[in-house]
Amino acid sequence: LVRLALEEDLAGQQDWTTVALVPAEREATASVVAREAGIAAGLAAVATIISEAKVRLVADCHIADGQQFAAQAKLITLKGKARDLLTVERTLLNFLGRMLGIATLTGRFVAELEGSSARIYDTRKTTPGWRRLEKYAVRCGGGTNHRQGLYDAVLIKDNHLAQRSGKSRGIPADAAVAVLEVRQFLQSPQGAAMSKPLLVEIEVDSLEQLTVVLSASPDIVLLDNMSPDMLLSAVQLRDQLAPQVELEASGGVRLETLREIASTGVDRISAGALTHSARSLDIGLDWVGV
Repeated sequence: LVRLALEEDLAGQQDWTTVALVPAEREATASVVAREAGIAAGLAAVATIISEAKVRLVADCHIADGQQFAAQAKLITLKGKARDLLTVERTLLNFLGRMLGIATLTGRFVAELEGSSARIYDTRKTTPGWRRLEKYAVRCGGGTNHRQGLYDAVLIKDNHLAQRSGKSRGIPADAAVAVLEVRQFLQSPQGAAMSKPLLVEIEVDSLEQLTVVLSASPDIVLLDNMSPDMLLSAVQLRDQLAPQVELEASGGVRLETLREIASTGVDRISAGALTHSARSLDIGLDWVGV
């Protein structure tokens, strides 16, 4: 990703503005400064950017990933050739700003859940190519990662059931059968050859579906776009029929609705907003002694 970013900026050439105006021998010191409070994430990327850009800079990080910082906090100090600093400035700020923004937004979700038993999870709604970085930033903010990709867990959704039944929505009984068939597949020679055991999760959008699905004992049931009243009823059903199954609320989760969702007793809340709606944190490069 760093190589792609540098190629976008330099195309195998140089920062001609800097070459034209800044003496090659000039030494400089600059700090990456937060314009607003947040949570640190991705500071290790600085070393990778320096290495890939083939510049000679010394970076001193003043904070560790996962730590909170105040507005105007100095996150990193960089020393070296002024030309090198100017050349990598935007790439460095782009990477850090994106990851800091995700960690900070996740931290707000986590704080909103304080005192409840629910955990906040991310989703696969990530920037293509950036998933590992964005999910790492979620962890730095105190959130929990959902599956990394399609290979990492089984999640039976309505579209899977539709392709089995030929209908736009799978009937409840078919959903339970799908869970049992997945279990059988995972116990087959092909399933046994996988690198790790997979969790089995299934999506439902009605209490009728949930009642039937619980009989098949999936690991997790995803409750799709249910109102708080429906979520409360779903938790009561789960507690009666299959208390070992975890329930995950998903669909349109916002910071403003988080507390109400958590109060229903669900175990997990997944929010694509952690990654697809996070804005980059406002940071800048300030020169020291200039």
